[in-house]
Amino acid sequence: MKHFSLLPVLLSACLLAGCTIIEPIETGDLDIQTETVTMTSAATTATTAKVTTTKKTTTVTTTAVTTTTKADPPADLLLKGLDTVEAGAYLTLENFITDRNVELKDASAMLDTSKIGSFEVEVPYLYDGTEFTQTLQYQVADTTKPYIINPGINSYHKVGKEFDLNDYIGYADNFDSSPQLTCDGEVDPDTVGEYPLGITVTDSSGNAYWWEITVNVVEELPKSADTIPRVDFSDFITRYDGEDVRFGIDVSTWQGDVDYNAVRDAGCSFVIIRLGYCYDEPKLDNTFRQNIKNAAAAGLDVGVYYYTTDHSEEDVREHVRWIAEQLDGQKLDLPIVFDWEEFSHFQKYGMSIRDLNDVYAAFADEVTKQGYQPMLYSSKIFLETIWSEKTKKSTPVWLAHYVNETTYEGEYAIWQESAYGRIPGIEGDVDMNIQYLNQEIG
Repeated sequence: MKHFSLLPVLLSACLLAGCTIIEPIETGDLDIQTETVTMTSAATTATTAKVTTTKKTTTVTTTAVTTTTKADPPADLLLKGLDTVEAGAYLTLENFITDRNVELKDASAMLDTSKIGSFEVEVPYLYDGTEFTQTLQYQVADTTKPYIINPGINSYHKVGKEFDLNDYIGYADNFDSSPQLTCDGEVDPDTVGEYPLGITVTDSSGNAYWWEITVNVVEELPKSADTIPRVDFSDFITRYDGEDVRFGIDVSTWQGDVDYNAVRDAGCSFVIIRLGYCYDEPKLDNTFRQNIKNAAAAGLDVGVYYYTTDHSEEDVREHVRWIAEQLDGQKLDLPIVFDWEEFSHFQKYGMSIRDLNDVYAAFADEVTKQGYQPMLYSSKIFLETIWSEKTKKSTPVWLAHYVNETTYEGEYAIWQESAYGRIPGIEGDVDMNIQYLNQEIG
């Protein structure tokens, strides 16, 4: 709001009336007595006005201004970083700096490794309580060979079907989203036989990996015998029971119509339900709504998971918002879980390993914005090879490792110990899980 002064208006009125203007006295503390001022009108008779001025006290405050000279950097400064860092690596300033005798102001700040070449970084630091900044130079280079996820050493192809080598192998690169595949040898998909191939995958920096496979073109694809023993949920509890643990299952449309009261009575405390899946666009699991309603009614703690092939940050954020729409504000006891498993043919999605980690970071960020807790699901081998330490430390982890004793050394809040459990209330197999209550989730 604007404030207007009346002084100019009063001055103009006085001048027009032939008034005598009394200049204001600039002073500090003054006692001014009452005085009489005679004002003569130009048109009529004299008029006498009495002006009373009261005591006014003015306080003058003096502020001292101190001028400081910028301190020089310490003469004995030791602040040295790596000469070369790997392209696409998640590297903090703490890990980038190799030698120092000062305190880093923001040790967790990330170094930019998104491009190859020579770069500079401003490193703020503290020395004897004073802040300084030092410029360090570094080189970003890609020296890592592509990673072969699925070598396809001994592959079988049905005769008469079109052959695509990408259907039988899987590979990725730490930095390059589209490494090049070359093949020595040919496969005749219309003729039964064995076809040896030499395969090379080369990234944009010239790093290459070579290996050999055999493609068997056959009349009928071999079928593996199911010799995996099933485990009763009661035996599962007995084996792993202890302090700070509880037991649960995860379900989808494959488990059919679940009797959650029977599941609860068998010793199950929680269930993680597939909300939906995405190949080209997100779709709701056919049994999601009845699963979440009936599980909650039985008193089980509930979380959801989303099986996806999302390969862009924009898409995964959009799909998280879709997930939130399906939940419609419903409270969850456990997180919303990101389930990305298409590693056997990873190259089809046009991502680098760094890209996939960034997709998960976008998922986790958007889930948090929607008011829920994100969680990463993955098997031991991919937690060790695909998912970065930064990613694994950012949110709780749900480990899949189908062994009696896991050898995974990272942190995890839930362990999916078996995909071949049996529990009352479900016909057929179900995944069995252990939650560690000393790990905060939900």
